[in-house]
Amino acid sequence: MQPPKPDPTTEAWYGETADQLAVLDRQAESLLRSGKSDRAAAIITQGQPLMGRLLSAPRPTLAAMEAVSDLDDLYGRMLLANRRYGWARLLFQKNAARWSHWRPQTPDTARRRKLAESAIAECDRRLAQ
Repeated sequence: MQPPKPDPTTEAWYGETADQLAVLDRQAESLLRSGKSDRAAAIITQGQPLMGRLLSAPRPTLAAMEAVSDLDDLYGRMLLANRRYGWARLLFQKNAARWSHWRPQTPDTARRRKLAESAIAECDRRLAQ
């Protein structure tokens, strides 16, 4: 019988990576709010490999999932602003699915799911125009 695989969420690098991605999220959000979308896009791109590492865990932590979700939300909002409605919708759908299936549900996870569902509805509205 094979020994169980180690849980990557218990390793130091995992928490550090979640923290790094959260910092990048905040930087990109700030740049986006100040109208510097090109610089925000570069930071979002920089966060993609970190996102992949965090999602490689069989059961990501809540902090990791929040950082991943925030990056997808930022990217989706940028795509929405650039009239890439279908691509934006895909990112918002990922967030809606993440938070619909997250256990245990909390007021914050429900809020995040509702935000994603609202963003999907906005994409649909714009696609129908």
